[in-house]
Amino acid sequence: MFRLDYLSCVLTIASTVLVGRRCWEGWALAGVNSVVVCVIGFQTAQMGFIPANIFCMVMSALNLRAWRKSGAP
Repeated sequence: MFRLDYLSCVLTIASTVLVGRRCWEGWALAGVNSVVVCVIGFQTAQMGFIPANIFCMVMSALNLRAWRKSGAP
């Protein structure tokens, strides 16, 4: 069985490192990770994860947009 929690762990670490290096791919990985966490929340009936991660996805998209407009490399 594929473990989504391990996938989420790897995505969290990778996205944090990439965003720290100012790579836009880190933001994309963070969005994918939020979707994975929503799936985990749904599968485990922990529905509180879903709105929290939807909020995180929206905030990440807004932050990425502002970051890209600021002229970051």
